[in-house]
Amino acid sequence: MKISVCGKGGSGKSTIVALLANEARAKGYRVLVVDSDESNSGLFNMLGFDYPPVPLMELVGGKKNLQRKMGKPSVLAESRIVLEDLPPQYLVRKDGLTLVGIGKILQSLEGCACPMGVLSREFLKKLALAEDELAIVDMEAGVEHFGRGVETSIDSVLIVVEPPLESVSVGQKIHDLASEIGIRNVWAVLNKVPSEAIAKRLRTELQKRQIEVVGCIYFDADIFSSSIDGRMPVKGVAVQEIKDVLDFLLAKVGLPATG
Repeated sequence: MKISVCGKGGSGKSTIVALLANEARAKGYRVLVVDSDESNSGLFNMLGFDYPPVPLMELVGGKKNLQRKMGKPSVLAESRIVLEDLPPQYLVRKDGLTLVGIGKILQSLEGCACPMGVLSREFLKKLALAEDELAIVDMEAGVEHFGRGVETSIDSVLIVVEPPLESVSVGQKIHDLASEIGIRNVWAVLNKVPSEAIAKRLRTELQKRQIEVVGCIYFDADIFSSSIDGRMPVKGVAVQEIKDVLDFLLAKVGLPATG
């Protein structure tokens, strides 16, 4: 399963990615996290790594050389990619968890992030997963990645929705764009919810938009405390609540509850 985690900026996409990855590992799956957000630089910390991998953008010589080098001999020019084909510096691994990064905006005036979207799309399209492997993609905020066609290489979309109505509106746009390109597995998870009453109102708003809610992560002080250190907690309310979300996702695509 290749699942993209999308949503409004600040909705908690990276947090959901880290929680899902940790729970999938606990269930025995090998997990690949693809960092496709060119702005947020802290995902490697949240996953428990001491440093990020060298971005795949460097493997093709940087943004300016992407189009020229994608077709030349390299692992990224192959029609099928498995993780073992990548040079070791382009991934970080431990205990069945692997992180790959596409690239980041590092300086002013370096141009748009479109080449990174192209690389994300091509990498995910060619990526071959084993039966006990899951790929979880941390997408950039908003919907621009749909314009770049990144989701054409994805089979499931999870929209992270927090209480502000703007987040619901962005979620509707993501749902509509995913449906336009034929993705049938599109769901929402509520995040940072302060009360059951707010959760009920959010569910109602999303149901009006024909968006199925598959779980709710309530406000968790452990998450916010750990985030100061850039880490994810291994216990707490959110850690328990993500279990139901992952179980739903696995069942929907016909994967067993354990890898």
